[in-house]
Amino acid sequence: MTYSSEIHVTKTIMNEFMDDFIENILDTDIVIVGSGPCGVTAAKYAAELGHKTVMIERNIYGGGGMWQGGFLLPKNTVMAPANKILEECGVRLKDAGNGLYVCDSFEMVSKMLASACDAGAKLLNSTNVEDLVLKEDHVDGVVIQWFPVQQMPKFITCMDPIAIRSKVVIDATGHDSFLVRRLWQQKRLDIAEPPGCGSLWVDEAEKQTVELTHEIYPGLIVAGMSATSTYGAPRMGPTFGGMLLAGKKAAELAHEKIIGTRVKSAGKSLKMGHPNVLVTE
Repeated sequence: MTYSSEIHVTKTIMNEFMDDFIENILDTDIVIVGSGPCGVTAAKYAAELGHKTVMIERNIYGGGGMWQGGFLLPKNTVMAPANKILEECGVRLKDAGNGLYVCDSFEMVSKMLASACDAGAKLLNSTNVEDLVLKEDHVDGVVIQWFPVQQMPKFITCMDPIAIRSKVVIDATGHDSFLVRRLWQQKRLDIAEPPGCGSLWVDEAEKQTVELTHEIYPGLIVAGMSATSTYGAPRMGPTFGGMLLAGKKAAELAHEKIIGTRVKSAGKSLKMGHPNVLVTE
């Protein structure tokens, strides 16, 4: 057995984090806010397309709601064709009939996170996105602070955050649609106040979750449940297919934004659900 001093352990952690932060996080291509099913899928495909990609998650762990399915039961479902995304990640699926597939939630979330990691995506956890960096008429990054800081009493939380620059930001904050709401508060979006998700309608929700994923403001892509919450589209309940496909589409839109190459969209064959939505051909 080898021995190492406490100081050596601490220096290694600090040095490695700072090197990684400066090299791969501080000035990046794509920032994805939220690491749930949509966010982690976007991270996997964005990184595979060759972009420096960072997921930012306020929880200590990634994966969002994938850790448990409906009614806190550890089984997740997806509808075709989203099963192909899980198969790419090595998730073992059981065909439940009628285009529905089921898997263990632990296997789904762990293998999806591993796939994003293997592709080169970074995860900045326990970190809260407080705001966007706005330059004139486009998004230029995000403003971050350690999430535990925000849980402290207000009179001792007057600590300034820091900024990360990115070419594209993806709002995958789920029901909160936090970044979209931040732009709406500043009257930068020509939409009504984001109302949150509508009531449950699985089939329609699965379609609209993909359809409504689009660049809502220069440099900001709204994706997955954040998109449905922005426009009041139905919620889909305990099934994840639409969110996975929306994440893939968001990565493709970000790729197109950065290098100008058209890619086949995950939502290409679906009917447009909102007059202001831009869908790749």
